[in-house]
Amino acid sequence: MNNRPSTDLWGVAEAYEGYMGRWSRGIAPLFTAWLAPEPGRNWVDLGCGTGALSACVSHTCRPGSLLGLDTSEGFLAYAAGQVPGAAFRVGDAADTHLPSGGFDYAVSGLVLNFVPDPARALREMARLVRPGGRVALYVWDYAGQMQIMRHFFDAARPIDPGSVAFDDGVRAPVCRPGPLRAALTGAGLEDVEVTALDLPAAFDSFEAYWAPFLGGTGSAPKYCASLDPQVRERIRQAVRAALPTGPDGEILLAVRAWAAKGTVRP
Repeated sequence: MNNRPSTDLWGVAEAYEGYMGRWSRGIAPLFTAWLAPEPGRNWVDLGCGTGALSACVSHTCRPGSLLGLDTSEGFLAYAAGQVPGAAFRVGDAADTHLPSGGFDYAVSGLVLNFVPDPARALREMARLVRPGGRVALYVWDYAGQMQIMRHFFDAARPIDPGSVAFDDGVRAPVCRPGPLRAALTGAGLEDVEVTALDLPAAFDSFEAYWAPFLGGTGSAPKYCASLDPQVRERIRQAVRAALPTGPDGEILLAVRAWAAKGTVRP
Protein backbone atom coordinates (compact mmCIF):
# COMPACT_ATOMS: atom_id res chain seq x y z
CA MET A 1 0.00 0.00 0.00
CA ASN A 2 3.69 0.94 2.08
CA ASN A 3 3.46 3.60 4.80
CA ARG A 4 1.53 1.29 7.14
CA PRO A 5 -0.35 2.36 10.27
CA SER A 6 2.01 0.34 12.46
CA THR A 7 4.65 -2.33 12.14
CA ASP A 8 2.37 -4.46 14.30
CA LEU A 9 -0.12 -4.60 11.42
CA TRP A 10 2.22 -4.64 8.44
CA GLY A 11 5.76 -5.55 9.55
CA VAL A 12 6.19 -9.18 8.40
CA ALA A 13 7.26 -9.11 4.75
CA GLU A 14 6.75 -12.78 3.92
CA ALA A 15 3.25 -12.82 5.42
CA TYR A 16 2.31 -9.69 3.50
CA GLU A 17 3.59 -11.19 0.25
CA GLY A 18 1.36 -14.22 0.70
CA TYR A 19 -1.65 -12.12 1.62
CA MET A 20 -1.57 -9.07 -0.72
CA GLY A 21 1.89 -8.61 -2.17
CA ARG A 22 1.39 -11.05 -5.03
CA TRP A 23 -1.75 -9.21 -6.18
CA SER A 24 0.01 -5.86 -5.88
CA ARG A 25 2.72 -7.21 -8.17
CA GLY A 26 0.04 -8.00 -10.74
CA ILE A 27 -1.61 -4.60 -10.50
CA ALA A 28 1.63 -2.58 -10.62
CA PRO A 29 2.35 -3.16 -14.36
CA LEU A 30 -1.21 -2.10 -15.22
CA PHE A 31 -0.66 1.06 -13.21
CA THR A 32 2.67 2.01 -14.79
CA ALA A 33 1.33 1.29 -18.29
CA TRP A 34 -1.57 3.66 -17.61
CA LEU A 35 0.80 6.29 -16.20
CA ALA A 36 2.94 6.04 -19.38
CA PRO A 37 6.03 7.67 -17.85
CA GLU A 38 8.99 9.13 -19.69
CA PRO A 39 12.29 7.23 -19.30
CA GLY A 40 15.27 8.60 -17.40
CA ARG A 41 13.19 10.38 -14.76
CA ASN A 42 13.60 10.56 -10.99
CA TRP A 43 11.06 8.61 -8.92
CA VAL A 44 10.04 8.36 -5.27
CA ASP A 45 7.79 5.53 -4.08
CA LEU A 46 6.14 6.54 -0.82
CA GLY A 47 5.12 3.62 1.38
CA CYS A 48 7.02 1.23 -0.87
CA GLY A 49 6.29 -1.81 1.31
CA THR A 50 7.90 -4.99 0.03
CA GLY A 51 8.79 -3.29 -3.26
CA ALA A 52 6.05 -4.40 -5.65
CA LEU A 53 5.65 -1.01 -7.31
CA SER A 54 9.34 -0.11 -7.02
CA ALA A 55 10.29 -3.34 -8.79
CA CYS A 56 7.86 -2.63 -11.60
CA VAL A 57 9.16 0.92 -12.01
CA SER A 58 12.74 -0.36 -12.05
CA HIS A 59 12.07 -3.10 -14.58
CA THR A 60 9.69 -1.34 -16.99
CA CYS A 61 10.03 2.45 -16.66
CA ARG A 62 13.80 2.94 -17.07
CA PRO A 63 14.07 5.43 -14.19
CA GLY A 64 17.04 7.74 -13.81
CA SER A 65 16.82 7.21 -10.05
CA LEU A 66 14.40 5.47 -7.69
CA LEU A 67 13.95 6.01 -3.96
CA GLY A 68 11.57 3.94 -1.82
CA LEU A 69 10.36 5.07 1.61
CA ASP A 70 8.53 3.08 4.25
CA THR A 71 8.13 3.00 8.02
CA SER A 72 8.77 -0.76 8.25
CA GLU A 73 12.42 -1.77 8.31
CA GLY A 74 11.42 -5.38 7.62
CA PHE A 75 9.62 -4.36 4.44
CA LEU A 76 12.53 -2.16 3.36
CA ALA A 77 15.02 -5.00 3.76
CA TYR A 78 12.80 -7.25 1.64
CA ALA A 79 12.34 -4.53 -1.01
CA ALA A 80 16.09 -3.89 -1.22
CA GLY A 81 16.61 -7.56 -2.02
CA GLN A 82 14.01 -7.39 -4.78
CA VAL A 83 15.15 -4.12 -6.38
CA PRO A 84 18.95 -3.87 -6.04
CA GLY A 85 19.21 -0.81 -8.30
CA ALA A 86 17.03 1.38 -6.07
CA ALA A 87 17.66 3.15 -2.77
CA PHE A 88 15.43 2.41 0.23
CA ARG A 89 15.21 4.22 3.55
CA VAL A 90 12.92 4.65 6.53
CA GLY A 91 10.54 7.54 6.00
CA ASP A 92 7.03 8.81 6.66
CA ALA A 93 4.89 9.34 3.55
CA ALA A 94 3.36 12.48 5.06
CA ASP A 95 6.64 14.02 6.26
CA THR A 96 9.60 12.83 4.21
CA HIS A 97 12.10 15.60 5.02
CA LEU A 98 13.18 15.47 1.38
CA PRO A 99 13.83 18.63 -0.71
CA SER A 100 10.94 20.13 -2.65
CA GLY A 101 10.74 19.55 -6.40
CA GLY A 102 13.41 16.87 -6.47
CA PHE A 103 11.42 14.23 -8.38
CA ASP A 104 9.57 13.85 -11.66
CA TYR A 105 7.19 11.18 -10.32
CA ALA A 106 5.89 10.61 -6.80
CA VAL A 107 3.92 7.36 -6.61
CA SER A 108 2.40 5.05 -4.04
CA GLY A 109 0.74 1.66 -4.21
CA LEU A 110 -2.01 0.58 -1.80
CA VAL A 111 -1.02 3.22 0.75
CA LEU A 112 -3.35 6.21 0.86
CA ASN A 113 -6.08 4.66 3.01
CA PHE A 114 -3.54 3.56 5.65
CA VAL A 115 -1.86 6.88 6.39
CA PRO A 116 -3.41 8.83 9.30
CA ASP A 117 -3.90 11.98 7.17
CA PRO A 118 -4.35 11.21 3.44
CA ALA A 119 -4.67 14.88 2.50
CA ARG A 120 -1.34 15.66 4.14
CA ALA A 121 0.33 12.73 2.38
CA LEU A 122 -0.95 13.94 -1.00
CA ARG A 123 0.30 17.46 -0.33
CA GLU A 124 3.69 15.98 0.53
CA MET A 125 3.74 13.99 -2.71
CA ALA A 126 2.90 17.15 -4.67
CA ARG A 127 5.63 19.09 -2.83
CA LEU A 128 8.26 16.52 -3.78
CA VAL A 129 7.52 16.78 -7.51
CA ARG A 130 8.82 19.47 -9.84
CA PRO A 131 6.32 21.69 -11.69
CA GLY A 132 4.82 19.69 -14.54
CA GLY A 133 5.69 16.36 -12.88
CA ARG A 134 3.18 13.72 -11.90
CA VAL A 135 1.69 12.37 -8.68
CA ALA A 136 0.03 8.97 -9.07
CA LEU A 137 -1.23 6.19 -6.85
CA TYR A 138 -3.55 3.22 -6.60
CA VAL A 139 -5.71 1.76 -3.81
CA TRP A 140 -7.78 -1.42 -3.53
CA ASP A 141 -11.52 -1.18 -4.19
CA TYR A 142 -12.24 -2.53 -0.72
CA ALA A 143 -15.96 -1.77 -0.76
CA GLY A 144 -16.53 -3.28 -4.19
CA GLN A 145 -14.45 -5.54 -6.41
CA MET A 146 -11.56 -6.41 -4.11
CA GLN A 147 -13.33 -9.75 -3.90
CA ILE A 148 -10.72 -11.60 -1.83
CA MET A 149 -11.51 -9.40 1.15
CA ARG A 150 -15.12 -8.58 0.27
CA HIS A 151 -16.20 -12.23 0.49
CA PHE A 152 -14.40 -12.58 3.82
CA PHE A 153 -15.91 -9.59 5.58
CA ASP A 154 -19.40 -10.06 4.10
CA ALA A 155 -19.41 -13.56 5.58
CA ALA A 156 -17.89 -12.46 8.89
CA ARG A 157 -20.23 -9.60 9.70
CA PRO A 158 -23.40 -11.62 10.49
CA ILE A 159 -21.35 -13.85 12.81
CA ASP A 160 -19.33 -11.09 14.47
CA PRO A 161 -20.51 -7.47 14.02
CA GLY A 162 -17.18 -6.40 15.51
CA SER A 163 -15.49 -7.38 12.24
CA VAL A 164 -16.54 -4.02 10.81
CA ALA A 165 -13.75 -2.37 12.81
CA PHE A 166 -11.24 -4.20 10.57
CA ASP A 167 -13.14 -3.88 7.27
CA ASP A 168 -11.33 -1.43 5.02
CA GLY A 169 -14.41 -1.30 2.80
CA VAL A 170 -16.06 0.62 5.65
CA ARG A 171 -13.01 2.33 7.12
CA ALA A 172 -11.48 3.62 3.86
CA PRO A 173 -14.00 5.86 2.06
CA VAL A 174 -11.20 7.43 0.01
CA CYS A 175 -10.91 4.16 -1.96
CA ARG A 176 -13.60 5.18 -4.48
CA PRO A 177 -13.34 7.20 -7.71
CA GLY A 178 -15.13 10.33 -6.48
CA PRO A 179 -13.23 10.72 -3.20
CA LEU A 180 -9.94 9.93 -4.93
CA ARG A 181 -10.49 12.60 -7.56
CA ALA A 182 -11.47 15.11 -4.89
CA ALA A 183 -8.42 14.26 -2.79
CA LEU A 184 -5.96 14.84 -5.63
CA THR A 185 -7.70 18.02 -6.69
CA GLY A 186 -7.66 19.21 -3.09
CA ALA A 187 -3.88 18.73 -3.03
CA GLY A 188 -3.60 21.26 -5.85
CA LEU A 189 -3.03 18.80 -8.70
CA GLU A 190 -4.29 19.49 -12.20
CA ASP A 191 -5.65 17.26 -14.99
CA VAL A 192 -6.67 14.60 -12.46
CA GLU A 193 -7.73 11.23 -13.90
CA VAL A 194 -9.07 8.09 -12.20
CA THR A 195 -9.36 4.60 -13.70
CA ALA A 196 -10.08 1.01 -12.65
CA LEU A 197 -7.34 -1.63 -12.81
CA ASP A 198 -8.67 -5.21 -12.82
CA LEU A 199 -6.87 -8.49 -12.27
CA PRO A 200 -8.09 -12.11 -11.91
CA ALA A 201 -7.23 -13.86 -8.64
CA ALA A 202 -7.25 -17.65 -8.89
CA PHE A 203 -6.83 -20.21 -6.10
CA ASP A 204 -6.39 -23.95 -6.56
CA SER A 205 -8.43 -24.70 -3.44
CA PHE A 206 -10.16 -23.14 -0.46
CA GLU A 207 -7.10 -23.90 1.64
CA ALA A 208 -4.96 -21.82 -0.74
CA TYR A 209 -7.43 -18.95 -0.36
CA TRP A 210 -7.70 -19.24 3.44
CA ALA A 211 -4.06 -19.73 4.46
CA PRO A 212 -2.99 -16.06 3.98
CA PHE A 213 -5.73 -14.97 6.41
CA LEU A 214 -3.82 -16.80 9.14
CA GLY A 215 -0.56 -14.87 8.64
CA GLY A 216 -1.37 -12.03 11.03
CA THR A 217 -0.23 -9.28 8.62
CA GLY A 218 -2.94 -7.01 7.25
CA SER A 219 -6.41 -6.01 8.42
CA ALA A 220 -8.27 -9.30 7.86
CA PRO A 221 -5.42 -11.56 9.12
CA LYS A 222 -5.03 -9.35 12.18
CA TYR A 223 -8.76 -9.72 12.80
CA CYS A 224 -8.52 -13.50 12.38
CA ALA A 225 -5.69 -13.68 14.89
CA SER A 226 -7.81 -11.81 17.46
CA LEU A 227 -10.71 -14.28 17.32
CA ASP A 228 -11.72 -17.10 19.60
CA PRO A 229 -10.96 -20.32 17.66
CA GLN A 230 -14.62 -21.35 17.60
CA VAL A 231 -15.70 -18.00 16.11
CA ARG A 232 -12.86 -18.15 13.60
CA GLU A 233 -14.01 -21.62 12.50
CA ARG A 234 -17.60 -20.42 12.07
CA ILE A 235 -16.36 -17.59 9.87
CA ARG A 236 -14.14 -19.99 7.94
CA GLN A 237 -17.10 -22.21 7.14
CA ALA A 238 -19.27 -19.22 6.18
CA VAL A 239 -16.61 -17.88 3.84
CA ARG A 240 -16.15 -21.30 2.29
CA ALA A 241 -19.88 -21.59 1.61
CA ALA A 242 -20.00 -18.12 0.03
CA LEU A 243 -17.07 -18.45 -2.37
CA PRO A 244 -17.70 -19.36 -6.02
CA THR A 245 -16.04 -22.78 -6.23
CA GLY A 246 -15.49 -24.92 -9.32
CA PRO A 247 -15.99 -28.69 -9.61
CA ASP A 248 -12.36 -29.42 -8.72
CA GLY A 249 -12.30 -26.97 -5.79
CA GLU A 250 -10.78 -24.10 -7.73
CA ILE A 251 -11.83 -20.54 -6.86
CA LEU A 252 -11.70 -17.66 -9.35
CA LEU A 253 -12.14 -14.13 -8.02
CA ALA A 254 -11.35 -10.62 -9.22
CA VAL A 255 -9.38 -7.85 -7.61
CA ARG A 256 -9.80 -4.21 -8.57
CA ALA A 257 -7.72 -1.20 -7.72
CA TRP A 258 -8.60 2.41 -8.38
CA ALA A 259 -5.71 4.40 -9.84
CA ALA A 260 -5.44 8.18 -9.85
CA LYS A 261 -2.93 10.63 -11.32
CA GLY A 262 -2.50 14.38 -11.51
CA THR A 263 0.00 16.98 -12.63
CA VAL A 264 1.82 19.45 -10.38
CA ARG A 265 1.05 22.99 -11.49
CA PRO A 266 3.75 24.53 -13.70
